[in-house]
Amino acid sequence: MNRETLDKLGRFMLRGLRIGASTVSIVELLRNDWTGGISAGVAWLVFVQVERRLPLRPQAPED
Repeated sequence: MNRETLDKLGRFMLRGLRIGASTVSIVELLRNDWTGGISAGVAWLVFVQVERRLPLRPQAPED
């Protein structure tokens, strides 16, 4: 695998973790499980911050 493929895969997986953490947080808070909901919310916040700190991908020139 080349570097670009690994970068795309890593970003895709990070996006999946972010969506999963937000979903779990909402479900747990609706079930009144405050500990699980807040923990998943903090995990979501960490994933968002990591995604923001990643360098932007160079855009391929369009023909």
